[in-house]
Amino acid sequence: MSVTEKLAARLPILGNQGDRAPVVAVVRLHGVITPNPSPMARGALNLQSLESALTKAFDHDRLAAVALLINSPGGSPTQSALIAGRIRELAEEKKVPVLAFCEDAAASGGYWLACAADEIYACGTSMVGSIGVINSGFGLENVLERFGVQRRLHTAGTNKSRLDPFSPEKAEDVAWLRGMLDQLHEQFTDWVKQRRGNKLRGTDEELFNGEVWLGAKAAELGLIDGVGTLRQVVTKRWKGAEITVTEPKKPLLAKLGIGASALFGSPADKVLGAVEVVEHRAWWSRLGL
Repeated sequence: MSVTEKLAARLPILGNQGDRAPVVAVVRLHGVITPNPSPMARGALNLQSLESALTKAFDHDRLAAVALLINSPGGSPTQSALIAGRIRELAEEKKVPVLAFCEDAAASGGYWLACAADEIYACGTSMVGSIGVINSGFGLENVLERFGVQRRLHTAGTNKSRLDPFSPEKAEDVAWLRGMLDQLHEQFTDWVKQRRGNKLRGTDEELFNGEVWLGAKAAELGLIDGVGTLRQVVTKRWKGAEITVTEPKKPLLAKLGIGASALFGSPADKVLGAVEVVEHRAWWSRLGL
């Protein structure tokens, strides 16, 4: 053996990519789905806040799969579709499977996000489904009169003030809103059928009426693939896998559950911030959470 060969034999052998543990990248999708940043500690989900976390999760060189940890009562249909679409783009580009794991809730828009995955799992106590669309508001037409306030509303366009909360409700406005809700509901159901395919078991009336189910029933209906946690499934599927977690960065005040407007905003900003807090709580309270 030559001197060179003897020296080479003493050098440590570096493991190649095949010798290293596969990576399962986990992305946390926790909060109400909204285009607006949230003053709540539970956070908010939108494509802008998630883009960097999703890109990072799909960028590992030893990536075996991406797991979505979902805990959301729903929210904006548009942001739900944008986030789910981005997940599918990255999955197809990187050619890796995506698994979703439902925590407390994957309801409404939260279930829309879950359907971006190739497989969906939930805990037995998870609340899954709510495949429907909701719109809520207030009728305040008598409030101004009570306090002696005059409303001055000027528009160009006959439908510009449609569903104004300080005006009496009109039947034609309600019919217009119903048409919009029906269109959104149809897009939602089409997405679920596209992603779940022949796994679904049940009639459209049973599956797409806005009902929420616990994990075992959701599995029975084919809305999820089984009851199980992330570690249970990943450990069984990819032995020795390295699990890495990424989540969107939050501003310091958001981490503390404090909105910036609550400290630095004008009185009007503070009122709007308080309304947003109530709205976020209302989304969770619909599920008793």
